[in-house]
Amino acid sequence: MDFDLVIVGGGLAGAALAVALRRSRLRIAVVEASPPMQSESWDQRVYAYSPASARFLDDLGAWRHIDPTRLQPVSEMRVFGDDGGVIRFSAYESGLPELAWIGESSRVHLELWEGLKRQHNVTLFCPARPRALEIRPTGVELRVEDGRTISAQLVVGADGRDSWVRAQAAIDSHVSPYGERAVVANFACSQPHRGVAHQWFRDDGILAWLPLPGDRMSMVWSAPDEVADALMGLDEAAFVARVEKAGCGVLGTLGLLTPRAAFSLRLMRVDTVVKERVALIGDAAHAIHPLSGHGINLGFQDAKVLAEVLCGLENWQDAGELAVLRRYARARAEEPFMLQYLTHGLNRLFGARNPLAAALRNAGMNLTGRLPVLNNALIRYAVNGRF
Repeated sequence: MDFDLVIVGGGLAGAALAVALRRSRLRIAVVEASPPMQSESWDQRVYAYSPASARFLDDLGAWRHIDPTRLQPVSEMRVFGDDGGVIRFSAYESGLPELAWIGESSRVHLELWEGLKRQHNVTLFCPARPRALEIRPTGVELRVEDGRTISAQLVVGADGRDSWVRAQAAIDSHVSPYGERAVVANFACSQPHRGVAHQWFRDDGILAWLPLPGDRMSMVWSAPDEVADALMGLDEAAFVARVEKAGCGVLGTLGLLTPRAAFSLRLMRVDTVVKERVALIGDAAHAIHPLSGHGINLGFQDAKVLAEVLCGLENWQDAGELAVLRRYARARAEEPFMLQYLTHGLNRLFGARNPLAAALRNAGMNLTGRLPVLNNALIRYAVNGRF
């Protein structure tokens, strides 16, 4: 079966790329192991979607169809250091309708897949798993486990941080484990959050409370492995009490809505995001610490930029040529690099346990909060993906 492009991985980034190419001349194959499923309750996996990502998803026809009762705008962000440092970001004071949207992964994923299933230039191979990849000067040949063979000019790896495509293409990755896990759970709250997100830099990790619709919130506690093990080992009552206390009781009494889960955290960089006939997007191209909340937004911007490059091809141009793919690589070189080192640096800075480091980091937080120019620059980046 002949195509112009085969995307391995139909998750958020891969599906967004395919839908963004709906008006192109390209014939697209999407290979995915399993379709998205809607949770009966609230997803364990909740993301902070930047306004730039929301605009991109709306251009794809997905955002407008998401149930608005499952999306929560963030009006304010309050960040607390471990020794008196405080930064406050306000949408109202910056003249913005919201800083971000908090929503479930599955809701966005399902809407993107609805678009894929109706798209005239997309063929879905699902359920399907890749088995072998041959990369030639003139194209690629991908074999899936059921024996079918897909030929294309370009293969895109959108298959996550343990990318099979990246390994088959011999693109080296450099992984630095943080020795931490993100413990996640959703809670009902006895006091309203009023659209305010909270983040605490603590001795036992970085705790984030993200507002959900109604009096609910989603917690992400990026904790050292031993703390994460302890949190996962507590009974429900003790776990809820620990979370309440860690958040200083700002949302009153909490009630657990979803089972807790834990995910290992690591920094992952690759030598290159493109090779002849190969491109990487999303977590296959970069992995960052979740303290900034921008991981999924990086993936959407990868999809947007690669789609723009491919949609701009002349009829005679080959989508897999390295000269074409380097345009995407150049356009996406700065933002992931900057965010990776910013989040890595902040994680290390707040992980240092000595009085001088504590004084410096908390003084820096307070100074940033008092400088409107710097404060607004950070807000502009969070909203638009650029300064």
